[in-house]
Amino acid sequence: MPSAVTIRSNETISDNWAKVKRISFDLKRRDGRSETLVREVYEYGDGAAVLPADPARGTVLLVRQFRIAAELYGGDGFILEACAGLLDGDEPETCARREAEEELGYRVHDLRRIANAYAAPGAVAERLSLFTAHYSPADRLSAGGGLEGEGEDIEVVELALDRAFAMIGKEIVDMKTILLLYALMAETGGDGRVSR
Repeated sequence: MPSAVTIRSNETISDNWAKVKRISFDLKRRDGRSETLVREVYEYGDGAAVLPADPARGTVLLVRQFRIAAELYGGDGFILEACAGLLDGDEPETCARREAEEELGYRVHDLRRIANAYAAPGAVAERLSLFTAHYSPADRLSAGGGLEGEGEDIEVVELALDRAFAMIGKEIVDMKTILLLYALMAETGGDGRVSR
C-alpha cells in the first residue's frame, strides 16, 4: 500500500531539554485529495513506567512530583503517578527496574508488560512501555526520591490499592498511571487484592 504521507520538511526549532521539530507534510485524505499540513512534534525519547503492587498487603507505590505543564494548564503541578523514565539506551525492563530503585527506593520483581503506547501521539513522539510489578517491604533499598542531579524531587507514596482505584480521575490524573491502575483492577477484580 503506498504511503499516504509525504514529508516536505523536517526542521528542528528547539533543542534544549528535548527537541521540538516543525514538520511540513502532504497527507493524502481518504477521499483522495492531498492536503499540506504543518505540525510541531515534541521529541523526548522512549521510556518505561512501572506500577509496583504488594500482593500480601494490597498496596501500590506511586510518586508525587512537580510537572510544569500540569501547573500551567491544570492548576496543580504536583502529580501522583507511576514511576517512569527514559530508556537511555536500555531495554524497557531494565529501565523500569532502574527507575523503581532511583525513584521509589525499591527493587521490583515479577515485571509484567501491560502495553507499549503513545500518551499524546498528536504532538509527542514518546512511546512508553508500561509494566506492573511486585514489591514487598523486604525489597526496600533506600528512601528513593530520584536523582537530584537530574532536577528530581520525588515523594514516594504508598497507597492501599482500593484507595488508589478510588482516586482515578480525581487525584490521579496521569494517563499512564490510570491505565496501569485499570490493568491492576482487571487483574484483581477490583477488590484490592493482587494475585501472586
